[in-house]
Amino acid sequence: MVVTGTGSSTLLSGEAGVRAAYAAHGEELYRFARRSLSDAGLAEEAVQETFLRAWRAADRYDEQLGSLRTWLFAICRNVVIDMGRARSVRPVVVGPEPADVADDDTAFDRALVAWQVEEALRRLSGDHRRVLVEVHYRGRSYQEVAAALGVPEGTVKSRVYYALRALRLALEEMGVDDGVVGDG
Repeated sequence: MVVTGTGSSTLLSGEAGVRAAYAAHGEELYRFARRSLSDAGLAEEAVQETFLRAWRAADRYDEQLGSLRTWLFAICRNVVIDMGRARSVRPVVVGPEPADVADDDTAFDRALVAWQVEEALRRLSGDHRRVLVEVHYRGRSYQEVAAALGVPEGTVKSRVYYALRALRLALEEMGVDDGVVGDG
């Protein structure tokens, strides 16, 4: 399997492939984990776990579904969430993090999710993508969308339903946690 992450092709399997992926994305993943976990040691552990999971799941990566970077960030996000949950059951050793760091984390998480949803939307058919954008992004009613597209309202509702299912599946294939896409 050939993956592209830096413009040049590299194999994700084997030590050389993992090294190349780490060289291309490790620092960026570390910064994300550091901001999310507020702990340099845990951030290093998160990046290590990210690449370990990626190496173990290399056979499930498909470059046609998304870039290596997107896939690695989805894995890292899941690792960070797992570590955060594990940490929440243990007492906190350090004081509270500054408010501006928490705001940066929230903004970064929102940007990451938006980017992942945009990537998943590209995988949908044009009709499905169009109704999702009109109904959920632009906030138009089913009736308005049906009139604009010249189709029955029931067709729009059906397309939204199946588009959300396809979007959920695309996000799942990218490794994004459940809950990013709500029910329509």
